[in-house]
Amino acid sequence: MIPSYVTAVTGRLRANGFDAYLAGGCVRDILMGRTPHDYDVATDALPDRVMSLFADHRTLLQGAAHGTVCVVSEGENIEITTYRSDGVYSDKRRPDTVTFSRTPEEDIARRDLTINAMMMDPDDGRIIDICGGREDLERGIIRSVGDPVERVEEDALRIMRALRFSSVLGFKIDKATSDALHDRKELLREIAVERIAEELTKLLTGKEPERVLCEYYDVLSVPIPEIAPCVGFDQKSRYHAYDVWTHIAKAVQASPPVKRVRLAMMLHDIEKPSYCNEYGGSRHFAGHDEASAVTAEKILTRLRFDKRTIADVTALVRYHELAPARTHAEMHCRLLYGKLGRELFCDLIDVAVADNVSKGAPNTRAGALIPLRDKVLEYVDNGGCTDISGLAINGNDVAALGIRGEDIGKALKYALDRVVSDEIEDRREPLLEAVASLKWR
Repeated sequence: MIPSYVTAVTGRLRANGFDAYLAGGCVRDILMGRTPHDYDVATDALPDRVMSLFADHRTLLQGAAHGTVCVVSEGENIEITTYRSDGVYSDKRRPDTVTFSRTPEEDIARRDLTINAMMMDPDDGRIIDICGGREDLERGIIRSVGDPVERVEEDALRIMRALRFSSVLGFKIDKATSDALHDRKELLREIAVERIAEELTKLLTGKEPERVLCEYYDVLSVPIPEIAPCVGFDQKSRYHAYDVWTHIAKAVQASPPVKRVRLAMMLHDIEKPSYCNEYGGSRHFAGHDEASAVTAEKILTRLRFDKRTIADVTALVRYHELAPARTHAEMHCRLLYGKLGRELFCDLIDVAVADNVSKGAPNTRAGALIPLRDKVLEYVDNGGCTDISGLAINGNDVAALGIRGEDIGKALKYALDRVVSDEIEDRREPLLEAVASLKWR
């Protein structure tokens, strides 16, 4: 299972009298029968010796202080790290100092989770496992190496990494480690928001995000305090069997594991507690969709997501309240297609379906959404117009009728509405006739 570009590196190290073991996540993946995304090598060779051994390769000294050299082998990057033990982590992220060591066992003892703290001999497959990582892997357990409080106090990002691996692998977190994550959650304030965003994305797109979101809402509320009001907030609605946060978690789980879709599901009802009005014995949340979109944009900007992701997620949140049974639902969706484009429109349908199937109460919307999507796609594929730029008339045509200023835009919007509602054909003559028949100022 180990590619030649990896064994070429380990082979050269060993031929020169040094240790060379596969380490960390690639060992975990191999034991799980998965193909690793990348390979890390641990060795007793010091960084300058690694650089000299691979002088005929492209190399990069990624962290002289931490002993990591990146070697490009057959076009692939291999990180080679010298065995080490870590000093104090004053910034709660990286050790101030490291001490290079001579044995793999010393290096293993500094790692974060037992399932990531194994090494493998690339020649015979022998596993070095002093922390019980292989057993935890078989039992489906996320557990810290050594004292979990010490581990997260050294590097607070390990809090999010534990949650991420729990979701991605579908593993439970053992009690001592779980207690440490809850107790030391405030340490996340010390971590760069970009790193939190990266781990959050992997968590959300994992196998079991619902369980992690429900069990660790307090931890996630540190970087995203807007979560807290949603937890336990009773919707008091015949359409909802769950509180707001439980519904959100279930909606994330019910949606496709696509980054922007799952981010949208996490944020689609984030402002429901603020937009709650109670009358007739039920709670109602008019306007929460637009408010949640505004808040989603603020949260994603704060976590420094890229602009495209922010725009896409905000749009999905803003329009998630699709009601296929309403009058003009297909017309509305045709216009949304024009605003969003095909890919994002299809994602919006996935969002609306996940929202509806996760309410835990009888409703008819989910079953009608896919046929509605198919009708819109058929309309578009048959040449149907969904935006002003596709109309058979343009602003110059409207201006030639004597219409001026902002009324030109209004006239084109009127024409588009008539076309998408199938009231008028998208042809120049009937569109101009319809526009000219209206009274403009």
